[in-house]
Amino acid sequence: MTPHHLLLGLAIIFAWGFNFVVIRWGLDGLTPMMLGGLRFLAVAVIGSCFFAKPNTPLKWWFLYALPISFGQFAFLFTAMEFGMPAGLASLVLQAQAIFTVLFAILFLKEYIRPYQIIAILIAAIGLMVIGSENNDTHMTLVGFVLTLVAASSWAIGNIATKIISQKGYSANVNLVIWSCWIPPIPFFLCAYFIDGSDLMWDSLLHIDITTIATLAYLSIFATVGGYGLWSFLMSRYSASTVAPLTLGVPVVGLTSSAMLLDEHISNVQWIGIGVVLVGLILNTFGGKWLKALSR
Repeated sequence: MTPHHLLLGLAIIFAWGFNFVVIRWGLDGLTPMMLGGLRFLAVAVIGSCFFAKPNTPLKWWFLYALPISFGQFAFLFTAMEFGMPAGLASLVLQAQAIFTVLFAILFLKEYIRPYQIIAILIAAIGLMVIGSENNDTHMTLVGFVLTLVAASSWAIGNIATKIISQKGYSANVNLVIWSCWIPPIPFFLCAYFIDGSDLMWDSLLHIDITTIATLAYLSIFATVGGYGLWSFLMSRYSASTVAPLTLGVPVVGLTSSAMLLDEHISNVQWIGIGVVLVGLILNTFGGKWLKALSR
C-alpha cells in the first residue's frame, strides 16, 4: 500500500474510532432511535447525490439494511444510553468478526478452520472477562449485552452481503448509501412508540448546533466519507491487505474516549481487551500465517 493510500486508511481508522465518542455526544441531545433515524436519513440524502443507485433489487436492500444499519445501531445506541462506555463499545462491537464466522457456518454451511475455532474461543474468553468486571467501572451488564447483540446484527448484515454477492449483485458502497433510505422508517417508528410523538417533535424543534454537528460527523465523515474511502481502497488492494486496518478502530475508540470522555477501564478489563485483540488478530491473520509456515 502506498504511503498516500496508507494515510487514507489511517483517516478511516480515526473517523470510525472517534465515531464512538461522537455517538456519546449525540445521545446527550437525542434519544437513541431519533439519533439513528436522523443519521441514516442524512446519509441517504447526502450520499445519494454522490453515489449511483445500485443494480441490486429492492428486496435485497432490506435484507442488508435492516440488520446492519437498523439492528446494529439501534442496539448500539441503546447500549450506550444504558451504560456502555464508548471506548469499550468500539472494541466489543468487533465481536462481529467472530459472530460472522459462526453465522457463516450455520447459514452458509462454510467450513471453519481450526485456527478460527481457537480465535473464537480466545475472543470469547476476553469478552467474558470484560463483561464480568462491571462493578468498579462505568459499564453496565445491560449495555454490554446490548452491544453484543449489536455485533451479532452487524454479522447478520455481513451474511446478507455474502448472499447478495452470491446472487450476482453488487454489495458495495453504493448499496451501503442507497439502502440508508430504509432504516429511518423503523427508527422513527420505534421513536414514536418508545419516546412518544411529543418528545420526537420537541427534539427536532429544539435541536442545537452540537447535535447538528454530531449528525454531520456521523453521516458525512463516518458513513459517506468512511465507506467511500474504504471502497476506494478495497478496489485497489486485496481484502487481506485492507481489512486488518479495522483492528485499529478500537485502539482509537478506547484512546479518544479516555481522553475526551474520562472513561475508566479497570485493569482486569484491560486484560480482557488484550485477549479479545489476540483473538481478532488470530482470526484475521491466522490463515496467512499457516500458509507461510507450510512453505
